[in-house]
Amino acid sequence: MSTFLAEFLGTMILILLGDGVVAGVALNKAKAKDGGWIVVTSAWACAVAIPAFIFGGVSAHFNPALTIALAAIGNFSWDLVPGYIAAQFLGAIAGATLVWLAYLPHWAQTEDKAAKLGVFCTAPGIRHTVGNLITEIIGTFILVFGILGLGQVTMADGVGTLATGLLILAIGLSLGSPTGYAINPARDLGPRIAHAILPIAGKGGNDWGYSWIPVLGPIIGALIGAGVFKLVF
Repeated sequence: MSTFLAEFLGTMILILLGDGVVAGVALNKAKAKDGGWIVVTSAWACAVAIPAFIFGGVSAHFNPALTIALAAIGNFSWDLVPGYIAAQFLGAIAGATLVWLAYLPHWAQTEDKAAKLGVFCTAPGIRHTVGNLITEIIGTFILVFGILGLGQVTMADGVGTLATGLLILAIGLSLGSPTGYAINPARDLGPRIAHAILPIAGKGGNDWGYSWIPVLGPIIGALIGAGVFKLVF
């Protein structure tokens, strides 16, 4: 299997499971309706860990910010970065499309346009450009610093991947509430594009005015996280 295919499929699964849980707690008539933040953060942690278990032997970035940060510190080839990012975004769009299909009859039963958009992408609890950007920077900083830190610890097969899932869970519980913790440009922008192009019943706008924050914030945070890790270790 090629690394690009692994990135595509892994990101697709990540979004399918991650956006899928948001659909479950947000859409009317879904069994998990109003399941709450613990349900969402737990499922997102699994959504990251499961494809990492599956494709870790080939490639398991699933995040353009991580890919760019690894290249910036010399742990990944810049020549591969464009292909990785393309695969990640295409995988995110594909995963979001599968979520739309999985919940197909529920969109028309949900009048709340913001809730439907929220299935696909993030939005802040309080709109504050600087504050929202800082939140995404901090969340992605600890994500990348944590991944690199865990990567240097000798662990039995699979334990490191499980630890990464726990890291995602901790980030969601501790830092996710202000913005919905995109911490991954593909996770937010890919499904946002899917929302724009899919014939979702009763959908509203795509909130493009906010869309740059969950793209730029994670890239900055990832670069800082990787840079600090390099300085410390």
